[in-house]
Amino acid sequence: MSVAPLPPSHFAPDLPSLRDHTADHRMVVLALAALVVGAGGAVGAWVLLRLIALATNLFWYGRLSVDAVPMAAGSNPAMIVLMPVLGSVIVGLMARYGSEKIRGHGIPEAIETILYGESRLSLKVAILKPLSSAISIGSGGPFGAEGPIIMTGGAIGSLFAQRFHLSAAERKTLLVSGAAAGMTAIFGTPLAAVLLAVEVLLFEWKPRSFVPVVLACLVAHVLRGGWLGAGPMFPANLTMPAGFWALAAALGLGLLQGAMAGLLSSALYRVEDGFHRLPVHWMWWPAIGGLVVGLGALIDPHVLGAGYANIQALLDGAMGARAIALLLAVKATVWLVALGSGTSGGVLAPLLMLGGALGALAGLWLPGGEGVWAMIGMAGIMSGAMRAPLTGALFAAELTGHFEALPLTLACAIGAYGVSVLVMRRSILTEKIARRGRHIRQEYSVDPLEMFQVERIMTPAPQTMADTMLVSDAMAFFADGAWHRSYPVVNAAGGLVGMVSRGDALHWRGGGMEPGLCLRDVLSDVSEPYVWPQTPIGALADLILETGKGRIPVLSPSDGRVVGMVTRHDLLKARQAVRADERLPA
Repeated sequence: MSVAPLPPSHFAPDLPSLRDHTADHRMVVLALAALVVGAGGAVGAWVLLRLIALATNLFWYGRLSVDAVPMAAGSNPAMIVLMPVLGSVIVGLMARYGSEKIRGHGIPEAIETILYGESRLSLKVAILKPLSSAISIGSGGPFGAEGPIIMTGGAIGSLFAQRFHLSAAERKTLLVSGAAAGMTAIFGTPLAAVLLAVEVLLFEWKPRSFVPVVLACLVAHVLRGGWLGAGPMFPANLTMPAGFWALAAALGLGLLQGAMAGLLSSALYRVEDGFHRLPVHWMWWPAIGGLVVGLGALIDPHVLGAGYANIQALLDGAMGARAIALLLAVKATVWLVALGSGTSGGVLAPLLMLGGALGALAGLWLPGGEGVWAMIGMAGIMSGAMRAPLTGALFAAELTGHFEALPLTLACAIGAYGVSVLVMRRSILTEKIARRGRHIRQEYSVDPLEMFQVERIMTPAPQTMADTMLVSDAMAFFADGAWHRSYPVVNAAGGLVGMVSRGDALHWRGGGMEPGLCLRDVLSDVSEPYVWPQTPIGALADLILETGKGRIPVLSPSDGRVVGMVTRHDLLKARQAVRADERLPA
């Protein structure tokens, strides 16, 4: 028997064409936009590096120049103390009267904008963030350029997306594309920048975002080669130890790096809490941090600035044990105080220096020498502090050009990561966001609502009402205590005619509906939503939200018969099934 045609319905979904990915033509549009954003991120990085060099020359030599020069060379002690304070005062004023968003190291702010700010960054941030960071670093602040360029490159991508009125999800893709491009242009690490985007910034794994991010990084990598040349940022002549014991040592070093990451994160936020208790306006906190930096520089001038020369010296094995230990202790102290004061600057370069110093100290007793273990330690500290093990492992290899070290850097990274996730509730990046009342779960999993189809959760062969039933009988049926709030009405062949609810029966009773009418006469002009057994549960959830209907019939795509019923409660079954797989023993 054939089934009568379904009533015309605004809510009738097409039969789903189930695919592994949700990519469509918009991915091509985003990919083309990412080429422009990648170039913008690279230009932003070039400008930031020039601004840092300009600020360094102005503060320490009193001249207009963008040549790279060392800090504190030939400076007297008073100047060494004064310059970081002066730069921090300027940053504090910029934050108070310009934008508070320039405070901090950039990555938490980018994450918060992505998750809670619809990926909208302003032109003011795009201008003030690199300028304030250049002043902070150029005056001696113990920070790196990566956090600021992530914020600046992200702002470039966000502004581009806003200019063309893209959606929030598309803005996020271009924001992260600009951020990753900026990091690529600073460090020359396109692969690690892509992984950083995936592990820290995107909070998804989709072709829509992955393809544009990769293209943006490749554009930035090409442009970087034009002004800084090809090759790794920190070339070093290293010979990797091999064998089981080398991997075991790398894993052990990773455990130490994870513990140090936990100590650094805890100390940082204790320092920040201490600043919040001070009886002075937060605008002056960076000046206090700058004073500590200056005093620390009197002990060891190497703690000033980003310290890329120190990283190179650690990789070259050019520092003695006493110098390494002093750098580790003093750099950690001044960096924690300065960052906790709320000034502007990045965390990655200081972390690399600290992790490299701890690795170099271990290398005094391990085979291969200090330089090898300094590089391996950098992978560990980045993994432990930022919760990005793949990024950390690859970043250290890309920075030095020693990709043969990947087994060792991965062992160190996974050791640090394991300790970090067990002993730290949150990373050094997400703790700041959590303190603002926003919890972030840094774990990726497939949405249960997208994993299953309706047939997995529906109630098969539901109770139905015939379209020949009289209105009087339907009112009596509901008055006698019907089990459900609504029921599908079907024709002789089982095809859907409509839905009748307890509310309908009450309305008929109060409105004087002719009791002798059949249900098919009452429902002839009614449109009802329905789904197919193959409809993804996520599409069902959207349909329930769109229509406000709590019970949706499921129709057979072959003949249109009602074969099931799904409810709001059924939606939770998918989540329950996944949780059961995780908790219940086999």
